Amino acid sequence: MKRIAALLAALVLSFCFSSAFAEAPLSFPQPLDYGDPAMWPYFAMGDHRDADVFLICPTVDTRSETNSFDLNDKLKARFISTLDGLKGLFDETGRLYSPYYRQMSVPACGLPADAQEKALAIAYRDVSDAFRWYLEYENNGRPLILAGFSQGAMMCQELLKEFFDDSRLMDRLIAVYCIGWRITREMTEQYPQIVPASGETDTGGVICFDCEDGSLSGTYVIPEGTVSLSINPLNWRTDGTPADRSLNLGAVLQTGAEPVPGFCGAYIGSRGELVVTGIDASDYPPGLSVFPSGAYHIYDCMFFFTNIKENVALRTQVYLAAEKQNAA
Repeated sequence: MKRIAALLAALVLSFCFSSAFAEAPLSFPQPLDYGDPAMWPYFAMGDHRDADVFLICPTVDTRSETNSFDLNDKLKARFISTLDGLKGLFDETGRLYSPYYRQMSVPACGLPADAQEKALAIAYRDVSDAFRWYLEYENNGRPLILAGFSQGAMMCQELLKEFFDDSRLMDRLIAVYCIGWRITREMTEQYPQIVPASGETDTGGVICFDCEDGSLSGTYVIPEGTVSLSINPLNWRTDGTPADRSLNLGAVLQTGAEPVPGFCGAYIGSRGELVVTGIDASDYPPGLSVFPSGAYHIYDCMFFFTNIKENVALRTQVYLAAEKQNAA
């Protein structure tokens, strides 16, 4: 398990900034050409599906000074291997699209705040360009899921801010799986299109949570004094009602492994953190120096893999059934 955690630590990272970094005043590099299929590790994967999934990769760049300006074959392979660990949540439900982008790197986390915001702005400009290209040439009015983990979840939130004040696009939104980040009340007030999911089957909402052991007063994802509007992926409640481990349909602790039913329970704590119960924190180290012991961020999707996967399918079924009824 420690070997797996070390590998994950090299592949994913959350960041402590939630400002509208897309608006940062800076010079951007030359835009990428998203009309080139080589710029998409997943492009129309699962073309027979009735809905689309726009999946944004978490941080995989562990070496660049600020951003992944050199999208070389080795780095692209990291994108693919990481996305392969997430696609099982979505590929039985939706047609997958996922772009390469010049993401903020792990070393950039040590830079001053303004430099980090610049790096995130560059990353988001690519994601925004890719999504705009996808809408123009690929979506064709199809139902849509946005999904991302960690830095990818941040990018999903920025897409909501930029694009989804358009009610026509909002009407196509099945859900946003924004895992490993936070939603605050202030954010929802400023951007009404950001609607926290309220249950297991509501559509158009944001599914958001980040895992801890219950001993912490704050992390980079949910700092002390911040309350995130989270949902429990075991009982799909937004209050502190505990969910027993019997509700866990199966954790998947590494790509391709068999699910482990009953792996852990969970409840939502006072800051909106998802407190994981029934496991030993020493078996699941944080893996990154920016997280204290007891932060389970890198395992967010793994611990609840099967529950998330089945919920993706359920929300999509509910959306498509309502769409069919409305068209009748």
